[in-house]
Amino acid sequence: MKAKILMLIALMGLTTVIVAQPAEKGKKDFRFAEGKEIRMKERKDMVHNLNLTDAQKESFKKTTIAVQKELQPLRNQLGEMEAHQRTLVTAEKPDLGAINKNIEKIGALRVEMAKIQTKHRVEMRAQLTDEQRLKFDMQHEKMKLKRGPERKNPV
Repeated sequence: MKAKILMLIALMGLTTVIVAQPAEKGKKDFRFAEGKEIRMKERKDMVHNLNLTDAQKESFKKTTIAVQKELQPLRNQLGEMEAHQRTLVTAEKPDLGAINKNIEKIGALRVEMAKIQTKHRVEMRAQLTDEQRLKFDMQHEKMKLKRGPERKNPV
C-alpha cells in the first residue's frame, strides 16, 4: 500500500516538473518569421491598393531590391554592434567610455539606414500620381501605427 502511494506521489511530482518546463526557443523564431510574413503581406496589399501600372511595379521592385542590398551589410554591422554592446554592458567591470562610443556608432548606423530608407520612399513617392500618393501616405501611416515601437534597446 505504501509503495503505491509513493509511486503515485512520484508520478504527480514528475508530471508537475514536465508541465512547468519553459517553451522551446524554436517557437520564438517561428513567431518572428510569422510577423515578417504578415508585414510582407501588408506591403503587397498596399501595392495592390495603389493600382500601380506595370512600369511602376517594375520600377518599385528594382529599387526595392537595390535598397535591400544596400541595407543588408548595414543590418549585419548593426547586429554585431548590438551584440558587442551586450558584451560591454555585462562585463565584470563595464567601461562606460567604450559603451558610450559603441552607442554613438549604433546611433550613426541607424541614422544612415533611416536616410537610405527615406530616400527610397521619396523616390517611390515621386513616381506616383496625386491619388496614388494620398493612398500611399495614408497606408504608410497606418503601417507605422500598427507596428508600434521599432525596436527595444539591446541594453
